[in-house]
Amino acid sequence: MDLTPNLFEEEIVEAMRAYDKYIVCLDKTPEECRASIVSLMEKAIKTYLTRGPHLRHGIALDRELTIILSQTDHERPLCGIYFNLHSPYKKKPLSPKARKED
Repeated sequence: MDLTPNLFEEEIVEAMRAYDKYIVCLDKTPEECRASIVSLMEKAIKTYLTRGPHLRHGIALDRELTIILSQTDHERPLCGIYFNLHSPYKKKPLSPKARKED
């Protein structure tokens, strides 16, 4: 079986539906999100195809998305597309040096 992002079009379409309905993203437009999904899918496929003999997954991620391809008993791997939830407004913790200066 030739693994390409097109093989996982159903999962990509479902992820885009979730993006349109639930995800508030300040960094990516829907078109940029889809391009990121396809790019990460290509990386996950490459990782999956070159994984070690005892490994079962191919994973690719960026700040907003994680894609996991998991080996099954069938030729086609399972595909999971996850949105990494975070807030750009969350304050970073102060370093110990900065805390002492207060």
